[in-house]
Amino acid sequence: MDTTKPKVLLCEDDTNLGMVLKNYLELNEYNVTLERDGRLGLAAFQREKFDICLLDVMMPNMDGFTLAGEIRDINPDVPLFFLSAKTMKEDIIQGYKLGADDYITKPFDSEVLLHKIKALLKRNEELHREETNAEFELGSYRFIPRVRELHGVTKLQALSPKENELLKLLAEYKNDLLPRDIALKKIWGSDTYFNGRSMDVYIAKLRKYLREDERIEIVNIHGNGFRLVSP
Repeated sequence: MDTTKPKVLLCEDDTNLGMVLKNYLELNEYNVTLERDGRLGLAAFQREKFDICLLDVMMPNMDGFTLAGEIRDINPDVPLFFLSAKTMKEDIIQGYKLGADDYITKPFDSEVLLHKIKALLKRNEELHREETNAEFELGSYRFIPRVRELHGVTKLQALSPKENELLKLLAEYKNDLLPRDIALKKIWGSDTYFNGRSMDVYIAKLRKYLREDERIEIVNIHGNGFRLVSP
């Protein structure tokens, strides 16, 4: 398998449509994993990393909406497309509420779907490139996530991967509320009690690293999350 090709998780219980789409996407330089029900799709997502997910809404064992919720718990950022014969406004709204990037009703043109996928992956790649090169000014500190460094007035603090990801999220939400569940799902994979206790330990470490500048504070918003207060 060519690991340079974008990886697609395709969940479609219609055997003919599933194979047609799989073959079409593979002809257009995608690696495609085809599963025919929601539970198998979830198992595949837990097993491998995908660049995009195409989910049929009406599937046996686990429907596409339920599967999308499970996928979002594992990875809040992976692009999601719903493929559905359901055209009711309520169904489409539900899809977008679950964080779908697009909702395509059947029958659809495979070429149109292909262009939508390409556009979304290009946008995500550009966003990732911008995030990779991002730096943050936090009071008298300069934070460079790319190299996991926090530059203070008198010292340079090297950060662990989790410290780096947590401070990056706090910096992105600077002076605003970072919800606990978003941080836990994005960095720890789920918002369990034990992961929550682990995050509290990392928050304490970051407070220690930032104490050189008295204007900076990580405030605990009880029951909701944290706010990085910075001039």
